Amino acid sequence: MRYGKVKAEISRGRTPAPAPGARILVIGGGYVGMYTALRLQRQLKSGEAEVTVVTPDPYMTYQPFLPEAAAGNISPRHVVVPLRRLLPGCRIVIGEATAIRHAERTATLKTLGSEAEGTGTVDLTYDELVLAPGSVARTLPIPGLAEHAVGFKTVEEAIGLRNHVIEQMDIASSTRDPAIRDAALTFVFVGGGYAGVEALAELEDMARYASRYYHNIKAEDMKWILVEATGRILPEVGDEMGKYAVRELRARNIDVRLDTRLDSCEDRVAVLSDGARFPARTVVWTAGVRPHPVLAAGDLPLDGRGRLRCTAALSVEGTEHAWAAGDAAAVPDLTSDETGKECAPNAQHAVRQAKVLAGNIVASLRGEPLRDYRHAYAGSVASLGLHKGVAHVYGRKVKGYPAWLMHRVYHLSRVPTFNRKARVLAEWTLSGLFKREIVSLGSLEHPRAEFELAAGREPRQDM
Repeated sequence: MRYGKVKAEISRGRTPAPAPGARILVIGGGYVGMYTALRLQRQLKSGEAEVTVVTPDPYMTYQPFLPEAAAGNISPRHVVVPLRRLLPGCRIVIGEATAIRHAERTATLKTLGSEAEGTGTVDLTYDELVLAPGSVARTLPIPGLAEHAVGFKTVEEAIGLRNHVIEQMDIASSTRDPAIRDAALTFVFVGGGYAGVEALAELEDMARYASRYYHNIKAEDMKWILVEATGRILPEVGDEMGKYAVRELRARNIDVRLDTRLDSCEDRVAVLSDGARFPARTVVWTAGVRPHPVLAAGDLPLDGRGRLRCTAALSVEGTEHAWAAGDAAAVPDLTSDETGKECAPNAQHAVRQAKVLAGNIVASLRGEPLRDYRHAYAGSVASLGLHKGVAHVYGRKVKGYPAWLMHRVYHLSRVPTFNRKARVLAEWTLSGLFKREIVSLGSLEHPRAEFELAAGREPRQDM
């Protein structure tokens, strides 16, 4: 296609169409990656394009359900969606992109196959690129953090943390050393956003319930500490509901420390900026996220926070045949009166952006006009444990049981596939009729530990 024709199409709000049978590469299998591939699979005609999804896991994790999975309210199998089943019309590659050379239309991948072959990486060429790698935990150079802390972004971390909490209760119940018992029953969560608050609230609920089955542990023996560097928690639900959440947590003897930072957790001692010291065998880090490193290992334009600069049509600014949405993209918020305002990197926007993104890719392949993404933020809901929650939706503030119910209904409606909806609803129904499961399956983290011990090797130690 000649330059003059390309320029003319762009000036009319269209992107030039590549050759028939375009190769579409989707980097990431999270909210944006999965939903984009799903809609492309439905909208593209046979032979119109080939869609390849590169993802580190063969499933998409519905992260809002991770706290409930950690608390045992939902089976971990039901908070993930198998991509091969949902996307039979797409090619699924298990691996990660390590570099993007968009000028050459090439992505460098590290796959399970390339690692098994010993080749290291492979190059994959494409015509259209969708970057949706999500985000990774934003850590700080805090002494002891890498050695002793655990995150809360994956289903493996959620179930591992559940097992770890119950294991600490087992340690506290059987030890004769008061110092070890105190450290085992102290749980420090760093970060007052959704992940930190919901994980702490659900796990505290679960541990308090489990304590009734221990002859020498009471709920008041445990110390649950939430550390937040700013002056409030859950900023998405507004200042009033955030203050209510603090009061609710403190009423459950949870130590909420605002305007406080974690300075160190060396030697299993959490040292806070306010001078407090807590011997603790559990430190959970949920203090923010940062863009995936693959964005910096490419030749596409980034903003000051390391995200891709995007247009309202979800194309990468100043670049042809490159698209992005979700955590990886800085997308202008067309519904805001504030100049330069961008869409928040949350699931509410990600799911809706994926719909527009897929439609625009199909439109670009067919030489049709593109559509701008526009969505006014509806509000937020957060769980504070069983039958407790806060919500700020369409200007209305709700708390307690109604907010918790709204939280469950909203996320049940958003979890992908009818299969998952039915299974989650069935588990919620059964959990209301029967007692909680409080079993720790510690061997899940290290399934070879028993065999290594039998073979005369020392098994790996837990966190």
